[in-house]
Amino acid sequence: MTLDLMLDADEEWDSSTDWARLAEAAARAAIAESAFPRLAALERPVELSVVLTTDAEVHALNAEWRGKDRPTNVLSFPQAEAHELAAADTPGPELMLGDIVLARETCAREAEEKSISLEHHAAHLMVHGTLHLLGYDHLEDDTAEDMEARETRALARMGIDNPYEVAA
Repeated sequence: MTLDLMLDADEEWDSSTDWARLAEAAARAAIAESAFPRLAALERPVELSVVLTTDAEVHALNAEWRGKDRPTNVLSFPQAEAHELAAADTPGPELMLGDIVLARETCAREAEEKSISLEHHAAHLMVHGTLHLLGYDHLEDDTAEDMEARETRALARMGIDNPYEVAA
């Protein structure tokens, strides 16, 4: 797979972290644990955009697109339809998975509350966001359990502890 990662990092995000490397590892781990692991073996390019920004920007996006007048840790904006993901191994143009947007202040606060590094928390949110782009959700108990298990396995691939055990 050729993953075309577009990373836009706000200056508030620590420049000493290789966010592009972390985002690519998170996306690859999430794809490997999804119903579409063959995306990783495609010759067809796959594109994913990750935006690391501020609470203010995420607040505005959350209000505009979800009708929620507050910031949140991560937003996902899928672009690929289920039928496109299912047929991803057929020749075609670049497969656009979508966009993931993380809010710096909220991510940092949550990481501190959980006593984990910002990098590990951001990786979890990037895995979570990628799974949303691949059609997963956590609206019902059974889908939430499935998504959580996939997140945990993906993070384990990255050497990151189960965030749900840390939080418990």
